[in-house]
Amino acid sequence: MILWIKAFHIVFVVAWFAGLFYLPRLFIYHQMATTPAEHDRFVVMERRLLGITHIGGVLAVAFGLWSLFAWINLSPEFLRQGWVHAKLGLVAVLIAYHVSLIMLARQFAEKRCQRSSRWLRIYNEVPALLLIAIVVLVVVRPF
Repeated sequence: MILWIKAFHIVFVVAWFAGLFYLPRLFIYHQMATTPAEHDRFVVMERRLLGITHIGGVLAVAFGLWSLFAWINLSPEFLRQGWVHAKLGLVAVLIAYHVSLIMLARQFAEKRCQRSSRWLRIYNEVPALLLIAIVVLVVVRPF
């Protein structure tokens, strides 16, 4: 059973990251938009992508927690491994990043975003760095 949980966790993590990778890119293009029609189109695209990202994120976290509790049930010592704590901490950062994208989408929709395209380009790299760190922790289990 745990392999099924793990498989669905991975599927929804992929869906979640697809949104986390592409939404900031949409913000960059939105920042460069010059006409009201372009603005309106980006607002719709961002809202729809954010909805899909929410679904992927909620299900990734749900299957991740299910997996975590299944492992704890199999071996209570599981939680004593440092990599588990580090991964959970990075997932918390990822959730905070997701929330920040919600706030940015709202600012863009209301034409209040003051972030430069350069800042958005740098911010766009955050989920990639988190993904690398999380995968290394899970696969290598360095501590």
